[in-house]
Amino acid sequence: MDHGENRRGFFASRANMVLLVFLAVGGFYLVSEHWAHLIGVGPLLLLLGLCIGMHFFMHGGHGGHGSGSDENGPPPGGGREPGDHRH
Repeated sequence: MDHGENRRGFFASRANMVLLVFLAVGGFYLVSEHWAHLIGVGPLLLLLGLCIGMHFFMHGGHGGHGSGSDENGPPPGGGREPGDHRH
């Protein structure tokens, strides 16, 4: 079986070009008709993105979640006893 001789590119097919144009027009109308909804969700998506980013970058210092193999590390709460209050 020779797969290389009769292979044409994705953009060489007329059906694929029609599909791409159809998807582009549909995407344009979808975005233009629902633009107000997309703008309204923008601040929430920004907040969600910031929270996820902070989660990934802030957990870099202690090895992330669920390691469970650090038996010699400090106990939960920073390693202090409940009555050990310092300034």
